[in-house]
Amino acid sequence: MTGEFEFQFPWVLALLGLLPVYALLRGQTGKLSALTFSSADIARAAGAKARSAAGRFLFFLRLLVVALGIVALAGPRLANYHVETETPGIDIMLVLDLSWSMEAIDMGKPAEKLSRFAIASGVLKDFIAKRPNDRIGLIAFSGVPYLTSPLTLNHDWLVENLSRLHIGIISDLGTAIGDAVAVAGQRLKAVPNSKSRIMILLTDGDNNMGKIDPLPAAQLAAALGVKIYAIGIGIEAPCNMPAFDPATGNFRLDANGNIIPTLLLQPANYTVLGKMADLSGGHFFRATNQHELQSIYNQIDRLEKSEVKLRRFATYEPLFAWPLLAALGLLALELILVNTRFRRVP
Repeated sequence: MTGEFEFQFPWVLALLGLLPVYALLRGQTGKLSALTFSSADIARAAGAKARSAAGRFLFFLRLLVVALGIVALAGPRLANYHVETETPGIDIMLVLDLSWSMEAIDMGKPAEKLSRFAIASGVLKDFIAKRPNDRIGLIAFSGVPYLTSPLTLNHDWLVENLSRLHIGIISDLGTAIGDAVAVAGQRLKAVPNSKSRIMILLTDGDNNMGKIDPLPAAQLAAALGVKIYAIGIGIEAPCNMPAFDPATGNFRLDANGNIIPTLLLQPANYTVLGKMADLSGGHFFRATNQHELQSIYNQIDRLEKSEVKLRRFATYEPLFAWPLLAALGLLALELILVNTRFRRVP
């Protein structure tokens, strides 16, 4: 919203150009006194200077009153312009894996010591920033799914909740992909007036927990009109998972500041993710490093563009009272001066 000063009837201001013409045609500065003097020289010396000054001042006041009246008639106002979204965007539910294997550091540069989760959350924040007109929600899952944020246009709040997540915040261990997808599908279906519903699933493991298998969950999502974009992350080779503190998600380091390896993680089987995407009419992607993951989300951003129509309108705050009050004040001043200090003797 922006406030802009304007006139409702700007053509009325053209009348201001008549005032200098009127002043020239009038050709005098005030009325002469009606006193009789024995000599014209005496009258000229006694009254010409005072009459001239008073006449000019009073005539100037009258012109100023008329000018302010013209400005008031032109309708000065403050226009506040608003922009509203008429067409809803796309509803997007982000489904993020928080299982312990997401703490692996195989996708970044060795010196960065960034886990899969750290890289994924950074890419997600960038993706959210590119979708200001879409309702976006977030479900985090490990052994069970949790709703981190419902579908919302308040993306600052969404990103704030994403920043609170860390590996270990969900105490239930495992990877419940099917349950997470089912919950996300139900959340998307519950929102009315949705133009399009999509789910972006990011995981690095196989489904090993939960009550619903991934493929039936994908069929449920498809029946609800939800398209699944499934992303499998992690390298195609065994890697070590570092020791970390489940209470904070921070790595545990040795005395030299090096990461302490613990479990040896095997590459996941992402065949199921591809089938889930096919069942829902979506796409399956693989990312083995940060650049590939960023490119995938950029591709999804291009595939799912929102056609948003914006309606622009204005509300007005009238300001004509100010020049009108000023004109009335000057008119009152003129009347007071005419009947006091500049009173004419008949």
